[in-house]
Amino acid sequence: MYTSIIKNILKIPIVITITIFGLIQFSNAQENKWISIFNGKDLDGWTIKFSGHDIGKNFRDTFRVENGMLRIVYDNYTNFEEAYAHIFYKEKLSNYKLKFDYRFTGKQVLNSEIWNIRNSGIMFHSQSPESMYFDQDFPASVENQLLGGLKDGKKRPTGNICTPGTDFQIQGIRMQKHCYRSSSKTYFGDQWVSAAIEVRSDKSIKHFINGNLVYEYDNTRIIPGEEDSAHFIKKPIPLKDGFIALQAESHPIDFKNIMLMKLEE
Repeated sequence: MYTSIIKNILKIPIVITITIFGLIQFSNAQENKWISIFNGKDLDGWTIKFSGHDIGKNFRDTFRVENGMLRIVYDNYTNFEEAYAHIFYKEKLSNYKLKFDYRFTGKQVLNSEIWNIRNSGIMFHSQSPESMYFDQDFPASVENQLLGGLKDGKKRPTGNICTPGTDFQIQGIRMQKHCYRSSSKTYFGDQWVSAAIEVRSDKSIKHFINGNLVYEYDNTRIIPGEEDSAHFIKKPIPLKDGFIALQAESHPIDFKNIMLMKLEE
């Protein structure tokens, strides 16, 4: 009997070891593989925040799922009414790749800013929707800005960087303007464009358009804002993680094939 008991006791650490090893294997299996974060059927896993509205309110049915696409549309609007909005993916992330396809469609809603024609973006390293104040237009974040060509035919690259409440470095030089243009070509009309970002905390960030590297930088930070703002800080703070959010700022845009790959730290 005692021999049997001893044998059973000796089995316990082996089972624990195998279980832990299995969990490690499972965790590693989730890394370096593409997963879809938009199911093409509904907005499960995503949270909407409009400026001037409570979290979760889909003002005028702006965000929709149609034909497997996540669409931002304005057919229920007569005026834009400063209805800046973002839809946030549920998970806070630091090291990953994100890829997606997008296209601008139709016409901009009336009474919008002229600089928002065929203008949208993917925000990342963003604050959460819950931490935004009620009438905040843009989350503190880094933006992979998406632009479409205009009728004037001028160069208007996409995959740019904009910095609402943030800044970054290139080769040790601190870049402090709000937006910088990438090296991408200009895409006219309602054609689909493939975009991607590779984010490694605050150490290295890359923007890709149709498979080509178009912008690269590092050392992202949250920077001091207005003293009366809801999130005033006295000195810059390294920005190493945050949420992903799709932007809605007055021009219709479609997204599909939104895929995430988590990377090892």
